[in-house]
Amino acid sequence: MKLQTLLTAAAIAIAVPAAGFAEDHQVHMLNRGADGQMMVFEPAFLQIEPGDTVTFLPTDPSHNAESIPSMMPEGAETFRGRINQEITVTFDQEGVYGIKCLPHYGLGMVAVIQVGDDTANLEAARSVRHPARANQRMPELLSQVQE
Repeated sequence: MKLQTLLTAAAIAIAVPAAGFAEDHQVHMLNRGADGQMMVFEPAFLQIEPGDTVTFLPTDPSHNAESIPSMMPEGAETFRGRINQEITVTFDQEGVYGIKCLPHYGLGMVAVIQVGDDTANLEAARSVRHPARANQRMPELLSQVQE
């Protein structure tokens, strides 16, 4: 009887989809990062697996998190958080995602999330022009993508 129970438990464990083991990553929206930079997501780069979630936390006031539509994989849905509100986003589609804080986009408040191994939209993401300081920060973030 114990062997049958063990085999049943093993079969159930194998049958559970990988999404059952999805992780939740946290990104803080800050006026000043640990490195002294102003208006940042921390961390500003994440590499996650499909099905993982990212919770954007308004640690400091007056921030939001939203996708940059021209920096998303084909078929992925855009998202837009409200100012001063936490938002949790599930990333199911593999690829490279650009994230911004709308009020501080021009001040360079951007982030990049790589989901899985598919980087088919990386070159398109690199070609996107951003305002002011975001245009300076984005290349460094995109350089962290694992091709």
